[in-house]
Amino acid sequence: MRPELQDIVDEVSRLLQRPATLEDRHFNLVAFCSHGEEIDEVRQHSILHRRSSAEVRQWFEQFGISTSDGPVRTPAAPGQRILPRLCLPARWNGVTYGYVWLLDEQDDADQTRLPAAMELAARAGVLMAQQSRARDDLEFKLQDLLSPDPETAEQAAAEIDQQGIIRRGTPVAVVELRLTRTAAERPTPINLWTLPRTVLTATGDDHTTLLVPVPGHDLGPARDVARRARDLYAERLDATLRDHLFAGIGAPRQDLAQARGSWTEARLTVRICQAAPELGPTAAWPELGVYRLLGCGPEAALAGAVLDPAVLRLLAADDPELIATAATYLDTGGNVQDTAAARSVHRQTIYHRLQRIEQVTGLDLSRGDHRLTLHLGLTLAPLLRTT
Repeated sequence: MRPELQDIVDEVSRLLQRPATLEDRHFNLVAFCSHGEEIDEVRQHSILHRRSSAEVRQWFEQFGISTSDGPVRTPAAPGQRILPRLCLPARWNGVTYGYVWLLDEQDDADQTRLPAAMELAARAGVLMAQQSRARDDLEFKLQDLLSPDPETAEQAAAEIDQQGIIRRGTPVAVVELRLTRTAAERPTPINLWTLPRTVLTATGDDHTTLLVPVPGHDLGPARDVARRARDLYAERLDATLRDHLFAGIGAPRQDLAQARGSWTEARLTVRICQAAPELGPTAAWPELGVYRLLGCGPEAALAGAVLDPAVLRLLAADDPELIATAATYLDTGGNVQDTAAARSVHRQTIYHRLQRIEQVTGLDLSRGDHRLTLHLGLTLAPLLRTT
């Protein structure tokens, strides 16, 4: 946040003798002044969570705040415990970039000072417009940085370095957040300005890409950004969609111009998390073990190598319990007792199923190479079969 925006909020509050906040046009909190007892639940929620809910946004937008050039008074909503407010739209060049909000329960704010307060709100609009343009410019630079064209990536890296945002030679990693199930409507954009300035972002309808400096090739900062960004996303999603939000982290690269490699790994990691939820909603490419085979070449060639005819026969049998038993048996290192406990059946049932697996596949599960063939195929099949 630019310090000038906090100064504007403090000055508006002083002028009108009311507690004030500044929110962007998506109702993410940007700045606020000190408050006394004159506060409602909506204001408390905004300050504590740095955002307002979609329901609150709908309530206030019905009064025309997004298109008004002047102050707008909004009434109380006792059922929602909302106090009356005075809204000063922060606009520039005919576009609303945010709102200065003042609690005004008695509707007695000094009218003679409103013009000066509106001038301050307009100044906030100019500053927020500048920030918006700067974010857009950096988003375009990040997209160029991830371009398959080396010259385009090199030029973007040079420009980012010249702006002093991330210096050349600083290790970086890419975080990819993706919603793997389509939402009925696009979630409200998250307040990415709360992330460190050195984190570059690019957003789409169902994903967000973040470039994170990782000094010393330590993925800790990338994990922290992935967690924070995922939490910001989850706040905007319906509960039924949150389990479909995954974050993948690519391995570090030594320089900005090499970021595309980390980005490719981050995207593959998201696919792997989707197919293997036990890895967690967030995972890092260097820790994926055998799953990293997906980055070794064309997937058709990998499928031909990994999906042995024996594996395909088991998959074609279309017996989910038999497939699950084989996977559990191999995951537990061939321990029948542990497999039986995990599948909640008697050990004799497991023996019977293992015999059936051998009949279907033609493999001998007492042989290590046969177990490896089946284990590798079953592990990667959910990913290879969906491409």
